[in-house]
Amino acid sequence: MATTENVMDPHVEAHGHDGAADWTGGSEPFRVSYGKLMMWYFLVSDAFTFAGFLIAYGALRFSSPSWPVPDFVFSTAPFGIHHAPLIFVTVMSFLLIISSVTMVRGVQEGHRENKGGALFWVLMTAVGGLGFLGCQAWEWTNLIKTENMSVTRNPFGSFTADGVYLDMEGKPSKEAFHAGSSYLIHRHEAGHGAATAHEGGHAYKPGDHPGYMMDADGFVHRKFQYTSGPYAGQVQVESFGPKAFGALFFFITGFHGFHVFTGVLLLLILAVNIASGLYVERKNGYEMVEKIGLYWHFVDLVWVFVFLVFYLL
Repeated sequence: MATTENVMDPHVEAHGHDGAADWTGGSEPFRVSYGKLMMWYFLVSDAFTFAGFLIAYGALRFSSPSWPVPDFVFSTAPFGIHHAPLIFVTVMSFLLIISSVTMVRGVQEGHRENKGGALFWVLMTAVGGLGFLGCQAWEWTNLIKTENMSVTRNPFGSFTADGVYLDMEGKPSKEAFHAGSSYLIHRHEAGHGAATAHEGGHAYKPGDHPGYMMDADGFVHRKFQYTSGPYAGQVQVESFGPKAFGALFFFITGFHGFHVFTGVLLLLILAVNIASGLYVERKNGYEMVEKIGLYWHFVDLVWVFVFLVFYLL
């Protein structure tokens, strides 16, 4: 028995030693930390969420007979700038792209264990995010207060067939519109006189232009007759563009803006922790800066797709 025990004991000990090494949990999966792995899981799930929203936008847009023209909808900017398509949103996008560059610099300085450098670039990233949010706030204010757009009302649209405008008596006016030409309708505001409708940079008051009418609620409408296409000969009063545009714009850009706002809060918390020396003690290359950086780059990447579907297509 003694001989048998002496023979078996080394095998048993070796097996137990190997088993203990397999279940210690000391090795990290995919050579990344648990925190980074969980951040990637979150970003993948969030990417599916944004993809679903943008696919829904595309489905509703291409199923609608008319849709607002981005160059016409987003043609205003602060300081009284008009008829400058996409100028303002380009500034917004530039701020967000530059903030990604500063975030990269923050991660680099963190890897070098440079506390001051990491703090500076993280704060610069937060400034870029705040600048983007400020621009988005102005854009929303302009669309809601000036253009009277809401989640249920869209004053922008585009014609889908050629036709002529009719005057108040139903007689054809001299002006004709062409397929795809866009229009904008403004609501009558108390104390500002008659409502004004804008087309191609020209303003018309209801009553002195035969193609416009105002209803009892102060909304301007356009009455026209199709001269070609499947609706030839039909008279239509078109007052607003597809309602889905306003709802989709505010929801999707607002959802992205919420992500940017959350990112700015995380960056400010990160800056406080860096300044307190918390990450110096961990000696892990400021890994938390890198994890927040992954989130920030994702937010910037999503904006590229939002910019594409709303402002370019």
